[in-house]
Amino acid sequence: MRHAVLLLLFACISGFAHAQLNLDKLKKTLKGGGTPTTEEVAAGLKEALTNGASKGSDLVSKTDGYFKNPEIKIPFPPEVKQVETKLRQIGMGAQVDKFVLALNRGAEEAAKEAKPIFVSAIKQMTIQDAWNILKGEDDAATQYLDKTTSPQLTTKFKPVIQQALEKVSATKYYADLVNAYNKLPMVTKVNPNLDEYATEKAIDGLFVMVAKEEKLIRDDPGARSTELLKKVFGAQK
Repeated sequence: MRHAVLLLLFACISGFAHAQLNLDKLKKTLKGGGTPTTEEVAAGLKEALTNGASKGSDLVSKTDGYFKNPEIKIPFPPEVKQVETKLRQIGMGAQVDKFVLALNRGAEEAAKEAKPIFVSAIKQMTIQDAWNILKGEDDAATQYLDKTTSPQLTTKFKPVIQQALEKVSATKYYADLVNAYNKLPMVTKVNPNLDEYATEKAIDGLFVMVAKEEKLIRDDPGARSTELLKKVFGAQK
């Protein structure tokens, strides 16, 4: 009889311990702890990239988002730097400055259309891509996005940039400046493609800001706004 009671007591204790262990695991999972599953890693990386792309797009699409950010401000096209230099020398500095402002305003206007393009591309990320990104550099997700979407983004973004530049008169200012330069004696005439230049620089600026947001999520627990982000990126520390 005593032996049976001891066995029963042992069974109760073991059962309680097992139940407590399961409860602890459940609590840890609910708090975002534990090792993330493959599906969680993929979902977490997509969420992080979507957040970064959204915030990056929002930042640069504001007034002065490009123009007053020295990291991404779009300058006069450097391949025709001599045009800017010569025009400033003959007293057209104000017109050059007006064009540069309009150029950046065009990028800011176009950036409003970038978010859905980024989000659509992010949805194509595979599970293996997600694991590689999670274990990669601080901007691994942004590099992936740059590598896999730049041609598509350029194709979709260029007409948006073109329309935006026309809306803020940057195209007209640029044509006036180039025409004024080409009329000068002893100069080689130029006809650079403004749309291609502006598109490339605008997209570069977007990726700079997306990379900043990605690094923030990786480094700062406070920037992980959801339990999924906390679990996926917290497991890497």
